[in-house]
Amino acid sequence: MARAKFQAPKGTHDVMPPESARWEALLAAYSSVVSRAGYGLVQSPLFEEIGVFQRDSEGADAVRKEMYDFSDKGGRHIALRPEGTASVVRAFVQHQPPTPWKVWYATPAFRYENVQAGRYRQHHQVGLELLGAADPDADVEVIALAAEFLTALGLSDVKLQINTMGTVEDRRRYVDALRTWLGDRLDALAPEDREKALVHPMRALDSKRRQTRSATVDAPLIGDHLSEASVGHFERVLAGLDSLGIAYDLAPRLVRGFDYYTHTTFEFVPSGVDNAQATILGGGRYDGLIEELGGPPTPAVGFGSGIERLLIACDAEGVFSVRQDRLDVFVVDVTGGSHARDITAALRAVGLRVDRSFDNRGMRAQMKAADRSGAAVAVIIGDREAESASAAVRPLRQHFGAEQAIVPLTSLVDHLTRVLAPIRTDPTTNTELENL
Repeated sequence: MARAKFQAPKGTHDVMPPESARWEALLAAYSSVVSRAGYGLVQSPLFEEIGVFQRDSEGADAVRKEMYDFSDKGGRHIALRPEGTASVVRAFVQHQPPTPWKVWYATPAFRYENVQAGRYRQHHQVGLELLGAADPDADVEVIALAAEFLTALGLSDVKLQINTMGTVEDRRRYVDALRTWLGDRLDALAPEDREKALVHPMRALDSKRRQTRSATVDAPLIGDHLSEASVGHFERVLAGLDSLGIAYDLAPRLVRGFDYYTHTTFEFVPSGVDNAQATILGGGRYDGLIEELGGPPTPAVGFGSGIERLLIACDAEGVFSVRQDRLDVFVVDVTGGSHARDITAALRAVGLRVDRSFDNRGMRAQMKAADRSGAAVAVIIGDREAESASAAVRPLRQHFGAEQAIVPLTSLVDHLTRVLAPIRTDPTTNTELENL
């Protein structure tokens, strides 16, 4: 009887070399951008008590339907993280760090939903949160960091769309007005949006279905229901973006998918794309969430971005391509392997990228492996080299401007460090050894 051949579960995917090198570079670029602004890494559990993610408020049913939740062996109702913000807020409430608390994260997230391009049941997010600052300039900082990150990936054909949700009170007045307006037009909406229009009217307004969007063209907008203070907050945010030269489009229909947003909401969308998977980064202010999770009233703002969608956008623009992680040196040893063992350790210790073969393979097989590795040079140890305590250093790339040399083992590290110096670059870039 044949054994079962397992595959990754539906809605998940394996990230393997060389594609995984692209993920490494993305995370390095992200960390570089946000750490310069004083944000530190936070790591929180992949699962939490379900109440962290499921609250009795507007939109909670949408989260509940997609959540992976279960009772553990102790009878606790647990959920896998569907998004990054709520876990960060729970950590803030639990540990009470001084404010402003500026943190970033990179995490898997889990939602049981229809699998589409860029939408997985286990997807991966990067994000950041700034907790404890009500200043609209904090909103500007978060948006500016998001824009800088996208620029670092090479993305340029991306639009920032921005709106304001006002305060909780503004939102409540607006929802009441919108519910009444939609209630008189239910038959004009797409059938899938009719119940939503009465229960969560703002979700209907944000529908991607053409019939609903057409029927709600003249719907009331939240901008007409803002307090004077909310208008002032939003104007300060827009003025800050103008001052920093960050272009944006006002999007009065934009509402984020979670109910905890207040004031500024924003999304970065590839130009010319109009579908449910278009957004590659989004966020906003959520001044009420910390209090919902048992903490003191605390203002907060942040964003999240799906790695898979980011890379799809990069592919569409032809930027941030897969990096070939070429080696500096491949050690070929046909004398038993002990020289390869010691030489690779010594070269790696000085920062060179080095590999070798195993299992006492022959010279021909090892040289083929060296060539496939993309290494700049091969260090070869045969019987003659072993007897003279030396190694043959052979160029493997056509345009590498060095000649084969016999080098004493005592000088090998210095020789290779000097020879390889002109072609070694920052390993987070896509250009190393391009000229070989």
